[in-house]
Amino acid sequence: MGTKMKAMNRWIFLSSILSFVTAAVHVFAGGPEVHDALLTADLPIILKTYVSVIWHATTAVLVLDSIVLLIAAFRPDLRTAMIWIVVGQYLAYATLFVGYGLGYLGSLLATPQWSVFVLISAVALIGMKDRAVRAVPLPSREHSLP
Repeated sequence: MGTKMKAMNRWIFLSSILSFVTAAVHVFAGGPEVHDALLTADLPIILKTYVSVIWHATTAVLVLDSIVLLIAAFRPDLRTAMIWIVVGQYLAYATLFVGYGLGYLGSLLATPQWSVFVLISAVALIGMKDRAVRAVPLPSREHSLP
């Protein structure tokens, strides 16, 4: 009976789950609170169009980054590049939320999203550093016949 094993990195898998949860919060909580509110505001239609494009583009990036992290959890050969792409994006988002939160609102409490992007990035980077210790063997899909 052959048992070909693949390793799942727990930390990177966790970062993927956190990223998927963030995408869900963006859609199901942020959608009604932010996107829908902006669409009901007295704004020119062109601005409402841009708001929707940017909102849904952000949703797409969050979901795609979540998928990339999930793949990276199972593919050590692709892991480094995938993690750095997502971490670069998420730390850029965090920087924007910190900058605009402090610069325009005078508080990081008004834009707490930065903390989630930093957390996801940190968990993914821990996974890169601690690969061997946190790898969990998974059974292969190969089955031997009796």
